[in-house]
Amino acid sequence: MAMKDYKQFLLLLAAAVSVGFVCIVFVLQWVLYFKEGLAWDGGLAEFNWHPVLIVTGFIFMQGIAIVVYRLPWTWKCSKLMMKLIHAGLNILAFVFAAISLVAVFDFHNGANIPNMYSLHSWVGLAAVILYGLQIALGLCVYLVPFTPGHLRAAFMPLHVYSGLFIFSSVIATALMGITEKLIFGLKDPKYKDSPPEATFVNILGLLILVFGALILWIATRPSWKRPTEQLLISQNTNGGGAAAPKGGTALSAYGSTGRDEPDANCDARKRSCKQEESEQKSSV
Repeated sequence: MAMKDYKQFLLLLAAAVSVGFVCIVFVLQWVLYFKEGLAWDGGLAEFNWHPVLIVTGFIFMQGIAIVVYRLPWTWKCSKLMMKLIHAGLNILAFVFAAISLVAVFDFHNGANIPNMYSLHSWVGLAAVILYGLQIALGLCVYLVPFTPGHLRAAFMPLHVYSGLFIFSSVIATALMGITEKLIFGLKDPKYKDSPPEATFVNILGLLILVFGALILWIATRPSWKRPTEQLLISQNTNGGGAAAPKGGTALSAYGSTGRDEPDANCDARKRSCKQEESEQKSSV
């Protein structure tokens, strides 16, 4: 059960993570070198938490949460464990986004600047609200044990689409916000004169765009989907341990030992697998 194009997957994943880290370094360099630094005092330094938390949480962390199911070395983990990791990363990203909004509103109110007047603010707030609803519905549908399997399967296409849509909206909103901040913040020289800060932040915008493109490509390749639990169990039961992906780890439904669970648990596990398989057939 080797992952198709495994080396290509690793290359793109490494590129995405690397570009994501560079984005975080760039946004920190922007606020610490070109701006007033970071503080929580109601001034410009408090506002600077907004781009830092958005890039770190709402973009990078959300991107990793989207592709976490695709990591082949996690296929030996239980589906429940991966759901908890996926949900935990998304919740943490949401907390970062919420704190970033508090920083913006606090700064605007202290400086008597109107709130919610720009397209950036409209789309950004809508993305945060939709993200919160996405997380709440995901927790209710996929982590509540008694949720019917047919409901999970029916909701999966919407869950996948809305997740990718929100992520893309966040990328677009960040690019709008970067441009807006440069236009309003650069006075002498102005943004149109291409001072060093403008060039530096424009490069940050391009890096954010590249990161988003890499995450979306990884997330939409059908050949890189996590195999169904039923397939993983079959591989483990029939083969006594799956062949490893090229350069990767062996596939096992129950962990690194490759051993079967006791017979008492096997039937219950297989019944739950049918439910998980119906979910995954509906996903990207």
